[in-house]
Amino acid sequence: MNRLSPSPRQLLLAALISACCALPTASILAAQNLPTLGDTSRGSLSPIMERKLGEEIMHDIRRDPDYMNDAPLLEYLNNFGLTLVAARPEVRGEAGFDFFFFAVRDPVLNAFALPGGFIGVHSGLLLAAQSESELASVLAHEIGHVAQRHIARMVGSQKQDSMIALASMLLGALAMRGSGDAGAAVMMGGTGLAMQRQLNFSRDAEREADRIGLSILDAGGFETSGMVAFFGRLQTASRNYSDVVPPYLLTHPLTAERIADIEARIREQRYRQRADSLDFQLIRARVRVLQDDTEQGRRDAQVVFDTQLLQNTKQQIVAAKYGMAFLAFRQGAYDKAEDLLRQAVAAALPAKQNLVLTDLGVEIMLATDRESEALKLVQQAQLQYPLSRGLAHQYARVLIAGKRLDDAEKCLREQAQLYRQDADVQDLLAKVYSAQGKRALQHMALAESYVLTGSVPAALDQLRIARNSADAGFYDQSMIDARERELQERWKEELKASKER
Repeated sequence: MNRLSPSPRQLLLAALISACCALPTASILAAQNLPTLGDTSRGSLSPIMERKLGEEIMHDIRRDPDYMNDAPLLEYLNNFGLTLVAARPEVRGEAGFDFFFFAVRDPVLNAFALPGGFIGVHSGLLLAAQSESELASVLAHEIGHVAQRHIARMVGSQKQDSMIALASMLLGALAMRGSGDAGAAVMMGGTGLAMQRQLNFSRDAEREADRIGLSILDAGGFETSGMVAFFGRLQTASRNYSDVVPPYLLTHPLTAERIADIEARIREQRYRQRADSLDFQLIRARVRVLQDDTEQGRRDAQVVFDTQLLQNTKQQIVAAKYGMAFLAFRQGAYDKAEDLLRQAVAAALPAKQNLVLTDLGVEIMLATDRESEALKLVQQAQLQYPLSRGLAHQYARVLIAGKRLDDAEKCLREQAQLYRQDADVQDLLAKVYSAQGKRALQHMALAESYVLTGSVPAALDQLRIARNSADAGFYDQSMIDARERELQERWKEELKASKER
């Protein structure tokens, strides 16, 4: 299975504010070189630079095949995560960060915060969480890191030599999982008093994030005991890792210590129970299928769903039926998928359409060339969920499949104005323009898609193709020229910045 492979510089930044668990991402273990962090003596990262850095890292992550660009999953995570942010709006801070939550395909129990409000969770963590309160405890902890701007504070508090030494220790500690000798060799370059001060800072940051996370859980009406429960699960999962790394080398407090701290803080609180949403169970079933698409992975998922059916609780039955339907759909067994989905919908009997169930229904209809039925289902759902971005994308795809290209173009142009950072909208627009024979507009849309995914040279290539298209009018040429000048300047700045690092 592939793993995300950001640069060593990005790996360090993620590691410095890694999630509450002791397990690192597998990609960190593969890092070969120490990062170049630039001149940190000029002071801490400004909020603007912090956001820009986060966006640069996200460009790389989004290009990786293990980035889970799945509309129902992204919509659930962001709706859920922004509910937590809304519980304590002050976590946006003076920077007013726009939080974005996403998932990566990795069985390791982990989550991480990136600069500027980007928060990622591993698929393995989503499956391990037994309740929404447990998932909320992880996301709230990461929100705490962002709210306190731990990366900016860390970068601003140390010189570059200290940061590189810290990188040496971090990478060495992680390498010890596979080879003690290799880990010791890497750590030889990272010792000293400054290193210990930085590690202490990171431990304090973890404690601070825990406490902020706890306040978010309480304000949001979640079970604060969910943090204790999930930390206990993390402690069990991380035991093998912790056993080979001395406590003083860990950048976070030991899990047992953190559990004790949280328990002390919630001891006097009244017990609160919060029911999980159906979406939580449906998304976990979806992630179980998406996490491992091998034959063995599909068999393992089927076993889990069969076991869920035996639990005889409404949500578990609906989630199991949905999971089996999604599994059948992914295997091309559309009739079976539709029958199982119908059973899931019948068992759920929601007061209104469920977005996750509706999404699969529409996909089955599109796969079986029933565009008119799919259009009706999407339009019904849009009456109840007018702000759903995933549903808007699906609506456009249904219009394209039904050859209603002008309607699709209108819909997507509106979406492009509302969500200027959405590369998927630009890709769909390019598809519409291609079907309409509008070559210049097609390549202009592709250029914007490449810009949003961090590929400026590819965007410039698309603009050159657009300029040479036979249907490129005077207005198009003016737009292309202006955008090309802008991107050329941006590319020069990026090259200059990369040489300075």
